[in-house]
Amino acid sequence: MASSPEVEHSQTREATLTKKVLWKFDSHILPPLALVWLANFLDRSNAGNARIVGLESDIHLVGNQFNIALTVFYATYVAVELPSNWIIKKVGPTRWLPFLVCAFGTVTTLSGLIQNFAGLTAIRVVLGMCEGGLLPGMVLYLSTIYRRHELQLRISVFYAAVSLSGAFGGLLATAIIKMNGVGGLAGWRWIFILEGLGSVIAGLICAAVLPVNIETARFLTEEERAFALNRFYQSNVIMHTTEPTDLPDIPADPEKTDQGDKAEPEKVQVTVASAYQAEEHFEWREVVRGLTEIQAWFTGLAFLGLNVGFYSFSLFLPTIVTGLGFEGASAQLHTVPPYVPAVVLTIFVAFLSDKLRWRGPFILICLPVAMIGKCFQLTGWWCIDIFTGYIIAIAAKTNEARYVAVFLIAAGIYPSAPCILSILPNNCGGHYKRATVTALQLAIANTGGFIATFAYTSDEAPKYIRGHSIALAFTIFAWLLIAFNITYCIYENRARRRGQRDDNIRQYRELVQSDRTKAPIGDRHPHFLFTL
Repeated sequence: MASSPEVEHSQTREATLTKKVLWKFDSHILPPLALVWLANFLDRSNAGNARIVGLESDIHLVGNQFNIALTVFYATYVAVELPSNWIIKKVGPTRWLPFLVCAFGTVTTLSGLIQNFAGLTAIRVVLGMCEGGLLPGMVLYLSTIYRRHELQLRISVFYAAVSLSGAFGGLLATAIIKMNGVGGLAGWRWIFILEGLGSVIAGLICAAVLPVNIETARFLTEEERAFALNRFYQSNVIMHTTEPTDLPDIPADPEKTDQGDKAEPEKVQVTVASAYQAEEHFEWREVVRGLTEIQAWFTGLAFLGLNVGFYSFSLFLPTIVTGLGFEGASAQLHTVPPYVPAVVLTIFVAFLSDKLRWRGPFILICLPVAMIGKCFQLTGWWCIDIFTGYIIAIAAKTNEARYVAVFLIAAGIYPSAPCILSILPNNCGGHYKRATVTALQLAIANTGGFIATFAYTSDEAPKYIRGHSIALAFTIFAWLLIAFNITYCIYENRARRRGQRDDNIRQYRELVQSDRTKAPIGDRHPHFLFTL
């Protein structure tokens, strides 16, 4: 047993190294990821900005043709998410992710040349194919760098970039449309061309600065690299164990800091983590484990419900603002303010979520801001914790009230997304199972895009009662599914604490001894507890 002064010195040194390592990761990894995700969302949602400055009339769209062109995007977007995550380990995240960004940037640039409905539809199909693998790949990549309960704050940083893209996209479009007539091209064509070129540049930057993994992070000193490998491996030691004989001695929660005296960081062997990362190979058994993971379906369907509102909001906010009486540059500028509080709340909720190690409970708190509450328009009260968002939008009698509702919808939806994205990386072990569930969750969720693109149609402007009602129903649906997932995690954690899952070790040993798997035991370990 180490003496008290030695323990205090060790803990102080560990805390100092932790701050240094996390700061270097955050400053070298998060900015390029935020940049490419900002570029991605600009490229995905710029059709909405182009629509209100002449796209439809210039290429002679009629009826629901614009909505159809938006919908086909999600067909290929959803189809590529799983295979993209399966191959990312083989190709390497710092090659694959930048390739996707450069690809969709090029396709977006070519969108500025479309002449008719067929061209728009073809471009959207290819764009979905290029963009589909980016978000699941980014989440998977971050889960190989950060510990389980450091993940959401980092995801929220590039998700805040989504909020900023809504604000920045409107401002950027306002500036770009002033190029109307330059080179004989309409302003909306320049939106596609310039934002697409920006994405290509972002992809090249990403390729130049992102490390493949902790071991190849050139910005770390040798001491920091060894420490970072140790802390990552020790925090996931249960999931990363491949030798069944090692299982009974693994601590229940390696991330907790109150489990007794700690060894000096430099005395811990670091080669095991490196070996694990290199040795896990693709297995269809792990894919099946991912596809049958109940949490992937609970959270995926919940994210689908959230995405109906999320994508409707981002794609049709410019149209909604136009329906409220604003036009041209004024309409673009009025799409900016609702995103500002959403950015602040996204980061704040993520900080608390990592601190308390909660995911689902914060979703249950945030979504009611978007779906139900009291409002002064309805009852004379101004309170956002019971009746807000969509209900205000549905019941509102004035344009001002509808615009207020947009703020509340954004404040409820945007902070919830990083919470959902963090649940499965936290609760699933083994690279290929995690890769599968992360992509499956998003593949399920992004089918909400099919619904979203038809939820808000121009014939319902400016009230959009049907669209808001659909989004409200799906938001309630999401809230219920997250409640189910929390209940499942509580039940399973209780069973593991009581020893009711101890037979998992015997079953895993049989799989290894019969050569049916070489994957780590992962979340099957009876000491592994799920994050709520």
